[in-house]
Amino acid sequence: QVQLVESGGGLVQAGGSLRLSCAASGRTFSSDAMGWFRQAPGKEREFVATINWSGDFTYYLDSVKGRFTIFRDNAKNTVSLLMNRLKPEDTAVYSCAAAPGRSITIKPYEYTYWGQGTQVTVSS
Repeated sequence: QVQLVESGGGLVQAGGSLRLSCAASGRTFSSDAMGWFRQAPGKEREFVATINWSGDFTYYLDSVKGRFTIFRDNAKNTVSLLMNRLKPEDTAVYSCAAAPGRSITIKPYEYTYWGQGTQVTVSS
């Protein structure tokens, strides 16, 4: 059974940091693009960051550039999102996803596997 399981969410004050992790199991994701998306209450799911299979290429939502960093460890089948200088508007459920056969992509429909998500709440 293919699974993506996120961890690391929580409550943090504005300006603080969190590191989200996504552990994959059931298949190897080392050839897949991986991504992070988020969904705030009452809003549509939003692309946050993506990374190609080797980690050489990344792409970010404009509002998180310079604050968030996506990276992966193919040996451990994990992808992580380091979030610095968090803002209240970053509050959302964050989910990781895998896009087999894709390079970096911001399109949700190109991702086949999804985790359940982890809550990130940033207080002002």
